[in-house]
Amino acid sequence: MTKLVPALLPLALAGCISFGAKPPAALLTLTPAAQPSVGQAQRVAITAPGQAVAVSANGRTTTLSGAIPATAGSASLTIDSFSVPQQIATTRVPVESAGQVSYIKEALWVEPPARLFARLVGDTVTARTGRVVLSTAQSYATGSAQLTGELRRFGIDEAGSAAVVTFDATLVRSGEGGTVEKQRFEARVPAAAIDAPSAGVALNDAANQVAAQVADWVGR
Repeated sequence: MTKLVPALLPLALAGCISFGAKPPAALLTLTPAAQPSVGQAQRVAITAPGQAVAVSANGRTTTLSGAIPATAGSASLTIDSFSVPQQIATTRVPVESAGQVSYIKEALWVEPPARLFARLVGDTVTARTGRVVLSTAQSYATGSAQLTGELRRFGIDEAGSAAVVTFDATLVRSGEGGTVEKQRFEARVPAAAIDAPSAGVALNDAANQVAAQVADWVGR
């Protein structure tokens, strides 16, 4: 009997060890309603300290001295990371009801909503305004405007059976006498049901509506 123990031990351990819950059949993501065309060239070239030349997707060139004018459609924009409250600092989809938060079973984003939304906003801004969107690391010495903010809500309102996306945006416009602006954007889209597929569709629609509002505000 002693010789059988080592052979049986791996089988016994295999029945006891668990590596986490079984993942859902599909993960949720955001799909931009507007995005840059494949092969569309975008460039911001540094020519001298304090000066940049921005070339938009439509081929128009703007020479920028010192900093990028807020009204230049071909200017660059830096999108910093968006902060979030604890309830959406996760890949789960929250449901708000009477001051309580629960989460939809088997509804998981492929990555945290703040990253997905920032990428969606970047694509939408480029498609709707022609601006070259840069990360913080890429924007060094370009004099670009800066967009950051807090994604306040990104989930389902149970009482209204609707997806709600609320974004408090902060924009630092560059240029002479550059200004700091802050504005809240929100979209509500009815959800067919409070389940993973319906929530994913409604939140994607709401996120695109907010991204379009932000893009139009940035592009003024």
